Amino acid sequence: MFSMQNLLTFLSTALALVAYFVYYISILKGKAKPHRTTRLVLFIISSLATASMFAQGNRVAIWLSGVFAVSSFVIFLMSIKYGLGGFSKLDIFCFVIALFGIAVWIYTRNPTTAIFSSIAADFTGFLPTIIKSYKMPESEVWTFFFIGAVSAALNLLATEKWVFEAFAYPLYIILVNTIVVLLILRPVLNISKK
Repeated sequence: MFSMQNLLTFLSTALALVAYFVYYISILKGKAKPHRTTRLVLFIISSLATASMFAQGNRVAIWLSGVFAVSSFVIFLMSIKYGLGGFSKLDIFCFVIALFGIAVWIYTRNPTTAIFSSIAADFTGFLPTIIKSYKMPESEVWTFFFIGAVSAALNLLATEKWVFEAFAYPLYIILVNTIVVLLILRPVLNISKK
């Protein structure tokens, strides 16, 4: 039987795929320039998160996480040719801190600590993209991050158990993507105020 949870999970995963397809096209057209450090860290984290969710038997968030893992790998490969950054002191610092968070996540095996560590590592790895979106909003496409936020919101609504471990990651994805959307649209929003 097809439940509301299954429908929301399907829509969430489908939207995530659409978002990544939009981003791939934007990269190839030169409209988006993914940050290499962010994309490498997100690939590592999403792969580990997917493996962890599989091991925990999470059959809802694993679909969104799996899409993130495969798509993050594709975007990382594309960022090598079409992206920006990856070698500044800030990039290296964020990468090392993200790796530390990943190590804590793997080592503790405590679900709550693991979620905090993975989100902290993800955010640290995402920080170069946040900074780039603030300084160079034209180097990103807001639609990718907006669709990603909506996808995560649908995934959050499909959550079976309202415990921290189940809803923290989709909630984090909503928040971080919304921040990037606002940073990308900031110049447009400032013009509309005049």
